[in-house]
Amino acid sequence: MSFVQKIIFLGFLLLSFSACKEDPKIDTPKQPTTQPTTPKPPIKHVTVPRFNVDKAYDFVSKQCAFGPRVPGTPAHTQAKKYFIDYFKGLGLTLTPQTFSGFSPQGAKYTGTNIIAAYKPEHKQRVILAAHWDSRYTSDYDKEIKDKPVMGADDGASGVGILMSIAQTLIEHPIDMGVDFILFDVEDQGKSNDGGVPSSWCQGSQYWAANLHTSNYHPRFGILLDMVGAKDAFFAKDEVSREYAGTYMDKIWKMALDMGYSNYFQNVNSSAIIDDHLFVNQIAGIPMLDIINRKDGAFGPHWHTQQDVMDVISKETLKAVGQVVTAAVYQASAGRL
Repeated sequence: MSFVQKIIFLGFLLLSFSACKEDPKIDTPKQPTTQPTTPKPPIKHVTVPRFNVDKAYDFVSKQCAFGPRVPGTPAHTQAKKYFIDYFKGLGLTLTPQTFSGFSPQGAKYTGTNIIAAYKPEHKQRVILAAHWDSRYTSDYDKEIKDKPVMGADDGASGVGILMSIAQTLIEHPIDMGVDFILFDVEDQGKSNDGGVPSSWCQGSQYWAANLHTSNYHPRFGILLDMVGAKDAFFAKDEVSREYAGTYMDKIWKMALDMGYSNYFQNVNSSAIIDDHLFVNQIAGIPMLDIINRKDGAFGPHWHTQQDVMDVISKETLKAVGQVVTAAVYQASAGRL
């Protein structure tokens, strides 16, 4: 299916959704696109290392030090260089993927998806993803609506966790490949947008239709979005359940067994437009979303001037980071 055909197909889907990260009332399509599956490796024992939460917190703080990472701004350019230099410094293989992005006001700019591959030659692979841009307007702020959002939680928290896990893999190698994908132009959408293409999640739409390497068949992916706030509530969204439900159930059980039931709730939630939707629908790669969303709503700092470092909790970062680390290492052992 061509990119244009895929976008037309998505149009019918998006008409059933409300704006990204809001609470759509829809029935998720039952016929996901599928990819050839890669057999699991033989089951073996692995030791799951400790997640370095102090590093993750520092990575979140450094992103915020650039300012709001809105496409087309100096902060966005500086953050991009920071990520590329960091992953290159770890010895990962970098594939920056540029694409044409747009704002709801009609501005054009270049977006960049940053793909960093650990053991790129390995056929057994999983994806860890987050978005690295921050929103151009604080449209849910009660007082200030015309300023960009810092995005400490909404964007930077997920990226910070992935950066820490990447370092852990270098220090504690596994027999599996991992692709760290930082999607750009995720949070620049127009509220209640049902257009084709969607103004939300532009980077993941482009990547899913233009995979960065040929014959690419990762087993599954995990998306992190808003994973750093105090008292976060991670429910099982409908899109994740439909397309990556088996993996989601195993990871949630793993989290409960690790003592993180106060974060990973065995509760179903409605569908949501987030990067995982397009990875599932266009690329046919099962991807689940870990996202702070309780009763169809997000934290009070969401898309406001309050989304700063003050909302970030090391306890939440640790819970998510340790669970995702365990998922990766267990996957390398054939247990996930």
